[in-house]
Amino acid sequence: MPSWKLVTGLFVGFLGSLVAMVGIGFAMVQVPNENIAAQSQNNVYYWADKSQMVATGTGVNRQNVTIDKIPTAMQDAVISAENKSFYKDSGVDPMGIARALANMARGGQTQGGSTITQQFVKNTYLSQDQTVTRKFKEMFISIKVGTKFSKPQILQGYLNTSYYGRGAYGIQAAAQTYFGVDAVKLQPSQCAFLAALLKGPTYYDPAGNADLDPAADAKSNRKRSEERWRWILGEMHKDQHLTDAQYTEAVKKYPDVQGRKATKGMTGQISYLVDTAKKYVIAHSDITEAEFDKGGYQIYTTFDKNKVNALSTAVKKIQKERLNPKRELDKYVQFGAASVKPNDGAIEALYGGDGYENGHFTNNADTSGVPVGSTWKPFVLAAAMEYGTYKHPGTPVSPLSKYNGNDHLKVLNSDGTPYLNKDNSFFFQNNESPHKWGYITLRKAMEQSINTPFVQLGMDVGMTHVRDVAKSAGILPASMSVNLNPSFAIGTSTPSAIRMADAYATFAASGKQADPYSVTEVKKDGTDQSGFEKPTVKRAMDPDIANNVTDVLQNVIQNGTGTNAKALGRTAAGKTGTTDANKSAWFVGYTQQLSTSVAMFRENPKDHELLSMNGTAGKDSIHGGDIPTLVWTEYMKDALKNSNDLGFPEAAKIGEVQDEAGAPSPTPSVTITPSQKPSNTPSPTPSTSAPSSPTPTPSDSCQFGWGNNCNDIGGTDNGGTGNGGTDGGTTPTPTATDTTGPGTTRGNGNGGIFAGQNG
Repeated sequence: MPSWKLVTGLFVGFLGSLVAMVGIGFAMVQVPNENIAAQSQNNVYYWADKSQMVATGTGVNRQNVTIDKIPTAMQDAVISAENKSFYKDSGVDPMGIARALANMARGGQTQGGSTITQQFVKNTYLSQDQTVTRKFKEMFISIKVGTKFSKPQILQGYLNTSYYGRGAYGIQAAAQTYFGVDAVKLQPSQCAFLAALLKGPTYYDPAGNADLDPAADAKSNRKRSEERWRWILGEMHKDQHLTDAQYTEAVKKYPDVQGRKATKGMTGQISYLVDTAKKYVIAHSDITEAEFDKGGYQIYTTFDKNKVNALSTAVKKIQKERLNPKRELDKYVQFGAASVKPNDGAIEALYGGDGYENGHFTNNADTSGVPVGSTWKPFVLAAAMEYGTYKHPGTPVSPLSKYNGNDHLKVLNSDGTPYLNKDNSFFFQNNESPHKWGYITLRKAMEQSINTPFVQLGMDVGMTHVRDVAKSAGILPASMSVNLNPSFAIGTSTPSAIRMADAYATFAASGKQADPYSVTEVKKDGTDQSGFEKPTVKRAMDPDIANNVTDVLQNVIQNGTGTNAKALGRTAAGKTGTTDANKSAWFVGYTQQLSTSVAMFRENPKDHELLSMNGTAGKDSIHGGDIPTLVWTEYMKDALKNSNDLGFPEAAKIGEVQDEAGAPSPTPSVTITPSQKPSNTPSPTPSTSAPSSPTPTPSDSCQFGWGNNCNDIGGTDNGGTGNGGTDGGTTPTPTATDTTGPGTTRGNGNGGIFAGQNG
């Protein structure tokens, strides 16, 4: 047994060593200097070719002021809200530090109450690492600050080094940014507002920061800000910093806050490129927004300068040709667009709006809230190919399967019972027109963008499967409609233009998916920052499924609602989309090299609610195949001008024909001829008698003269009794390889498929 002298000696030695370590640590740490902390630098952004895009920072938006220039109300607001014992405590909250250390021991964050002194210390450090070492260092410095500085000096330092959002560091910059006045002129109500921002400007700036976090939209932020503003005023009143009269006056009205303003270099599309890259940096690293805005970072992006300029030029050209800003219904029209590299995920170009300098601070390329409409239908088709239907689970559904395409159809559950609304009424799905399509193939339904077949197909497959396929393709779950009702199949979800381009890039890459990324490298003082490795390319769907979807979408451009894209003059696939009340219109299309989405919508600038585009551009309604497709085509011509036409992999036959109940049978077995490369010269239109209703374009599955395979074109056996007459013959010999021109291989004489459309 050791003697009591030995034990006592060891204890005294340990205690002496601990005191010495604390003393050395206390002596070695430096107290913060608010003037040094105020020396911010630019962040420099680079194009994909490593040339400089822009240098932008917050150095011009920071200026220290002395405590006599900071209103007493501002000082009282932060004390009441954050540290009521400020004038009495030592500057360190031992219990808060203990909670933080205990939390770290459990693997959590170093959260715990901090005093204003500790916050001041943290504000002066570029690193916000959540470590034990940093926490002890913060404690030593805070103690030293408490002995060296007076309370007014500490409060001055804290208010001069705090981040208030919008790139504003310090109370003077914040006063100018939000109210356009010097700090000394701030009123109590305004002081409470700025104190609320210290809780976290991302979530308390009423202008919103949805680009950083979808939860930080303007409406939610305004609610959070107003609640905390009101609470802070109440605390100031309770702490006797405001008299009854002052409190009553201050709480009367939430202060008028200035809108965002463009900072140096943030004009045109540069503002949205920087916004996208900044968001990516913060999301993929431990760098906070406050740290990032202090500057000194070099950010290398994926943006191709030529493609960015080409996309902006295309939007402006079509805008000028088709829209008249003096026409009431042409006002408030917005565009958002993005290009993603298939099999890679790199965002090569985007169009975010008219520019910060024109007061448009929302990045239209990277915002949710605009329904995608019928551009969602390819996910329904892919889900049917992957999962089959409830009646035939695991058996892929062929795109030649027939579904009823008529208007105003009762939607059925997978077991055949009617789907009911909340009030127990039947759910009826409408098409855009009342045209009687009858039973048509899914290929034909995609070509003409008919709703009813895809709504019922979605029900038969299961909307959860549709959701899963969309997610695998690259759509974020947060942007998908929560309600998986029948309308989910036709695009009630609101992904961003970037995510739609990325999801279609999965089809372009034969089922390989990579998350979209905008930053390849970030450096700070010459040191690489972690978190910017290239996203992994993974298999999202079977290549045969993706290639069959592509084959169907090629037909949309060649024969359907996307024919304006034929002007591209090269092999491409795509889908148009239009939504209820005509509030948005989309076109998403791709080649093997590039996937691009274009969204068009009208938005009320006051509340950001979507407005109808009925009457816009002088048209009854705007469709995805019109202006959005024109923008897409104009841009893609330029973006791909130096690229070869790679075509697409041939689509192997997939699945089995699974007709909806009630469809004519049997369905002849035919082989689809792979889509041919487009020509710049339009195909001649066969001569026909004018139909009494809109003439549908025949699908490939209807190009062999089989009347019973195309009830919307012929009868059930021949050309019918209308324009088709009996010239179509009753026993035509289908020729799988002949898909051009009417002739004897399609029947006889003038019969065939075109002259039999009213039969």
